[in-house]
Amino acid sequence: MVSKHYVAGYDAFVAFMKDFNGNGGAINILFTGAKLENGQSWCDDCVEAAPFIEKAVESHAPENSHFISVDVGDRPTWKDMNNAFRKDTNTHLSVIPTMIRWKNPQRLEGEQCGNADLLEMFFSEDD
Repeated sequence: MVSKHYVAGYDAFVAFMKDFNGNGGAINILFTGAKLENGQSWCDDCVEAAPFIEKAVESHAPENSHFISVDVGDRPTWKDMNNAFRKDTNTHLSVIPTMIRWKNPQRLEGEQCGNADLLEMFFSEDD
């Protein structure tokens, strides 16, 4: 079973990853906009991609893998070009949603996160 985790904000993300041990399993991270009161992200692209991502995680992510959902903040926080997620060399985000394999080249950005075929390939690729 895929282990799912949730982190909100850059400082919490850095602290979480510093102490996180995937025990050899792939560590897949989705960066998305923070949720509004209605439970959906302010980011329309994130909302559109969410069902495709959820289905791919359930269908294609390896059983011993980890899926970490990270909220990058509200719209003004994300739109700030000095946002720490944009500057961090481990994340180097320019668009959300973005999904990465931690410390590996696998990466999907924007509309790619809503493409079922690309998601299947993302989760099927070995490190």
